[in-house]
Amino acid sequence: MSQGKETIVSYLTSVPAWYLSTVEETPEGPRPHVRPFSFAMMQDGDIQFCTATTKDCYREMAANPSVELTAWKSGAGWVILRGKANLTDTADARTREEGFKHMVALGEDWASADDERLTFFTIEEAEAWICDIDGSWNPVEL
Repeated sequence: MSQGKETIVSYLTSVPAWYLSTVEETPEGPRPHVRPFSFAMMQDGDIQFCTATTKDCYREMAANPSVELTAWKSGAGWVILRGKANLTDTADARTREEGFKHMVALGEDWASADDERLTFFTIEEAEAWICDIDGSWNPVEL
């Protein structure tokens, strides 16, 4: 398992929210669309993220898989992860249950961990950095 991926998950799970940017197609052309997320979990060496097939971000990632996320942790700078969303849901039962519980705790309405709207994705071709106010971008080996 990649220590770099563990570092990314540690950042993302240590803050109340982190931010995912997708590409939104508009009549004026493609635009970034940023929103808060808060679920990330390691499974079989991959970072699993959770959303719903009914949400804009899912449709945007299906149309254009380019994504970038960031999280800032006090005293530790911020993390940037960018790559291509892979919408193939490979979540196992434990990951699905954890994602389900997390989403319900946020106030979302789900029938169960097997609700067909609940979906998980990974990020491929990923690059990551830990950045600091001094302008440094330190690569994280994934």
